[in-house]
Amino acid sequence: MLKQIQDWFGLSPQGQSLGLGHGPDGGKGHGHTHGSIDPTIATTTKGIWAIKWSFVVLAITSALQLVVVVISGSVALLADTIHNVGDAVTAIPLWVAFVLARRKPSKTFTYGLGRVEDLAGVAIVAIILFSAVFAGYEAVDRLIHPQSIDFIPWVVAAGVIGFLGNEAVAVFRIRVGREINSAALIADGYHARTDGFTSLAVVLGAVGVWLGFPLADPIVGLLITIAIFGIVWQSSKAVFVRMLDGVDPAVTDEIRHAAGHVDGVRQVLDVKARWLGHRLIADVGVRVPADMAVADADHLAENLRHEMLEHVPALSVANVRVSSKTDDAWTPQAHHAPQAIEVRSELADGELSIAGTPAGERMRLILKRQAHGLKAVVVIDRARGPETLVLFPSLEDPSALESQSAPDEPHEFSGRLVLSADGREEIQEFQMAEPVGHGH
Repeated sequence: MLKQIQDWFGLSPQGQSLGLGHGPDGGKGHGHTHGSIDPTIATTTKGIWAIKWSFVVLAITSALQLVVVVISGSVALLADTIHNVGDAVTAIPLWVAFVLARRKPSKTFTYGLGRVEDLAGVAIVAIILFSAVFAGYEAVDRLIHPQSIDFIPWVVAAGVIGFLGNEAVAVFRIRVGREINSAALIADGYHARTDGFTSLAVVLGAVGVWLGFPLADPIVGLLITIAIFGIVWQSSKAVFVRMLDGVDPAVTDEIRHAAGHVDGVRQVLDVKARWLGHRLIADVGVRVPADMAVADADHLAENLRHEMLEHVPALSVANVRVSSKTDDAWTPQAHHAPQAIEVRSELADGELSIAGTPAGERMRLILKRQAHGLKAVVVIDRARGPETLVLFPSLEDPSALESQSAPDEPHEFSGRLVLSADGREEIQEFQMAEPVGHGH
């Protein structure tokens, strides 16, 4: 029974969504923000088809609930109706952008019209915010000036309709999401399943009124309004991150990982990515041997593009920049790093330090001995909270693991090195201190 409940909520391994990578074992999960649809869904026609029918079902559900709102005067049902309308209209920017993205670039819009989705997203957030304020006002007003609600059986029926509508959308999105291997669509399905309980809350409010507690209806309405404000907050973060060219860090990590599969790549110098409507665009700089022929460099760049497209299905444009600097052509700036930390454990022996690289300062672990499948994470104690740096295999040195970004300043801190392999985990605490007189 417990296993069935976990699977229904998407908490079992079968219910977990697939993401980046080659499969469920090697992939990374995609997070999903309630109230905004992940653009990766739009990479397939079937994904768009699923969103369209989800919109239709939720729109019909909302329309039926709205009729009961008018005749009953229930503010709890009003809030739930607004909630379902908000979930339905999040599909609109996806439709608009998908249609406009088919237009060819022009002399004015040389990149096409993909950015229209961001504008539509801002409009949707504004609409949901207005709706939340309106629902909240009605709920507070009803608390101050209590009124009876009519047609209680109809209110109960409308709450049940809201639950069934969300459950139908949940089943549909999860099924299609698994067919097209869309982590975002699967996650959106489980969110719809959770939303069904807000509709059942309306039923509880109506039952409370029927039992002689008239404030049950506006209290439930206020609770649902708070949930809508949560949707506004999540949606606005997703929309504005996209507008500011933000991407999930897992995307750039996966691109760096893809470069490690290409022969001839000495080092990944730079990785940038951004969404342009439904299209993910990436710019990658890599260093190759100085004696590599131009034709071979072109072949390497093409292989890298192929690997990137395989690792990141949503990627549509990959620009590869090849640098043929020799190892001696790069001279690091004077770096006065803290003294290296000696690492001794059952899982690994080596030296942990802050090293200067062509890409900048990196936390690096040079290994003399390591267990098979070793993973390493550095956790630095900061006043604002812990800073976590995952150490990946270095493309330059097979015996080294290093972070993909520089540790924050200052370089004087306490931290922990977390090593794990074969189901075992070891933690070594350490402290780094900058040399006297050192400053950046």
